[in-house]
Amino acid sequence: MIKPYFKSEDKKFTLLHGDTMELLPKFDHKFDMIFADPPYFLSNNGFSIQSGKVVSVNKGKWDKSEGFQFVNDFNRIWLKLVRDKMKEDATIWISGTMHNIFSVGQILTELDFRILNIITWEKSNPPPNLSCRFFTHSTEQIIWARKNEKVPHYFNYELMKKLNENKQMKDVWKLPAIAPWEKSCKKHPTQKPLSVLTRLILASTKQNAWILDPFAGSSTTGVAANLSNRLFLGIDQEEEFLEISKNRKLEIDNPLIAAKYRQKLQGFNKQNQLDLFLANEPESEYKVELNL
Repeated sequence: MIKPYFKSEDKKFTLLHGDTMELLPKFDHKFDMIFADPPYFLSNNGFSIQSGKVVSVNKGKWDKSEGFQFVNDFNRIWLKLVRDKMKEDATIWISGTMHNIFSVGQILTELDFRILNIITWEKSNPPPNLSCRFFTHSTEQIIWARKNEKVPHYFNYELMKKLNENKQMKDVWKLPAIAPWEKSCKKHPTQKPLSVLTRLILASTKQNAWILDPFAGSSTTGVAANLSNRLFLGIDQEEEFLEISKNRKLEIDNPLIAAKYRQKLQGFNKQNQLDLFLANEPESEYKVELNL
C-alpha cells in the first residue's frame, strides 16, 4: 500500500512522493488522460532572460543530459510505465522542445501509440535570446497521442471549435506563459500556464475523468483538472515542489479563488465561458475512487 504525500479532503487531488519509475508499477489504477512534462535535458550552463534579468537555464540535476542514448532510454522506460496505466481509449499529452521532443515522438511510435497531433504552443510573451545569432525561441511542442491504433479516443471537437470563433481549431495555439497570479504559492522552474493545461484537459476528457501527471512539479495539471471538475494524481520526487502543489490545491478549495482563477484563464471568448461550459457539461460515469 502506497501512502500518499497528500490527499485532499474532497479526494480529487492526490500527490505521491518519490521516483515515478518506482511508484507507477506499485498500483493498478487506470487513467483517462496523461499529461507529462518530462525533463527537457536542456540544463547546459547557458543563460536566458526572465523578468528582464539574465538567469541560468540550469534547472537541477534532473534536467542534465548524459547524451542521446540516455535520453532515449529514459523516455522509453517512463512511457512504457505510463502506457500500462492508461485505459484502452485514453490519450497522452507530452510537452517538450527540440532537446527532447524528437526522442519522445520516436519512442511513442516504437511503443505502438498513435500520434494524433503535435500542438505548437506559441508564447505571446517569450524571453529574447541573448546571443542575437538566431531566432528567438518562442514555442514549445505538445504531442497528443492515443494508446491504441484502433480504439477511438475522446475529442471535444465542438467545444474547441466554439473557442475558435466557430472554426476548426488549428494545431498552433497562441497563449501566454505563466502570469504573476499563478505564482501565488511560489514558482516551479518549468511551470506551465493554467490556460494551456485547461485547454488540453477540456479537449480530451469528460467530467470526473482521472488524470495522471508522472512529473507533476507544482501540479498545474492538477489545479487545471480540479478547476475543470476532473480528478488528479501527481507524482514528484522533490518535496519542495509537492509542498507548492499542496498549497495550490488548498488555495483553490476556496470557491471564490477558484472562480476568480477560472475567469483569469486565457483562450476563452469571454470571462464566464468556462463556467457556463462546466455548468452544462453532461454528467459522466467516472467516479471511481483512487485505490493506492
